[in-house]
Amino acid sequence: MDRTDNNILFHKMFHIEGGDFTSAGLISDQVKKILREGGFPKKVIRRISIATFEAEMNVICYATRGDLSLFIAHHFLKIVVDDEGDGIPDINLAMSDGYSTADEKIRELGFGAGMGLPNIRRNTDEMVLTSTFRQGTHLEFIIYLERQKNMLPFE
Repeated sequence: MDRTDNNILFHKMFHIEGGDFTSAGLISDQVKKILREGGFPKKVIRRISIATFEAEMNVICYATRGDLSLFIAHHFLKIVVDDEGDGIPDINLAMSDGYSTADEKIRELGFGAGMGLPNIRRNTDEMVLTSTFRQGTHLEFIIYLERQKNMLPFE
């Protein structure tokens, strides 16, 4: 996913506080607003918003803190999330539909169904996930605009 260093038109970073369920969804709403104002098609906005919400919620549910960055380029949208948390012990297992390590508190709030990472994978064109035990997780995902018909607002 090295393409992102070239031709970045817009970059914005957001801070996510772990455990802050009252702010849940605010960052994905801001990303959605930025893309709407940028003239992106609804289908693209929907896909990136779903993936961004899931990533935001993973930081809130499982990490102490994190940063989410939005990158907009001519031919792609990219989100990068770095968090400080316990990490993901088994990424392959975590990518399975329904697998969750959520505690009872998170489940009582209606989260932790084990669909976050699979939903990110389904709504993006490319996804990279790495994690280090007791240090945190790094997630990147991209939607390539050239794969969408008539979906290039900057051209």
